[in-house]
This record gives sequence, structure tokens and C-alpha cells, in this order.
Amino acid sequence: MNDELKLKYLKAALVTIGLFFIAGIYLMMMWVWPSGWAWAPKQPEYEQMIMGMYATLGVFLIRSAKDPLANASLIWFTIWSSIVHGGIMFVQAIVDETERANLLGDVPALFLVAIILWYLMPKGAPAPPMY
Repeated sequence: MNDELKLKYLKAALVTIGLFFIAGIYLMMMWVWPSGWAWAPKQPEYEQMIMGMYATLGVFLIRSAKDPLANASLIWFTIWSSIVHGGIMFVQAIVDETERANLLGDVPALFLVAIILWYLMPKGAPAPPMY
């Protein structure tokens, strides 16, 4: 896939992932599949914090879709933070048997976000300046 086509799909992915971060995490955690997305026992403070963080990130991902190359550092932050978050949750779900449903829920979802964005980031994209 050439960089122009990747950029087109990247824009769509940023909007889709952004919308999921804004509303989908809440829906999955509260209504659709709580055992695969929420922690047991129920931890409303944690859930509110994580939903707030991901909703904020979602807004910025949608905004970055207008010019992904100018927002490469945000996209790379999303990729790497998804890998780290998914990795930590993977270990926690292995260690704590009450969290095993997360191995089928949010853990693979986080890795999927990272894989999609990583694949769609144009390889020749200029790195943002380091200040």
C-alpha cells in the first residue's frame, strides 16, 4: 500500500478510533461487555479516570485526522501507550484470575489500535522536532 493510500486510511482510522475512545470504551465497560472491559470488583473511580483519559485522547485523535503528519507525535504516543497499557493489563490478567476476561476484551483491543495505527503511519513521514 502506498503512503497516499495509507494516509487516507489513517485519517479514517483516527476518526474511528477517536470515536471509540470517546464513547465505545464507556459502552463496552458499562453496557456491552463489562467483564471484558471493567475491573472486578467494580471500581468506579478507576473507570471514571480511564474513560476521561481515553475520551480526551479520542477528541485529539479526531482532530489529528485533519493533518496526521503534523500530529505524528500524538499518533505515536497513542501507539506506544496502547502497547504499554495492553502489556500491563495482559500481565495483570494472567496474575489475577478474576481479570482473565480482559484477555479477550480490552487487551486485544489496545494491541489492535497500536497495530492499525503503526501499519498506517507513512514510513517516510518526517519526525516531529524534539524540543
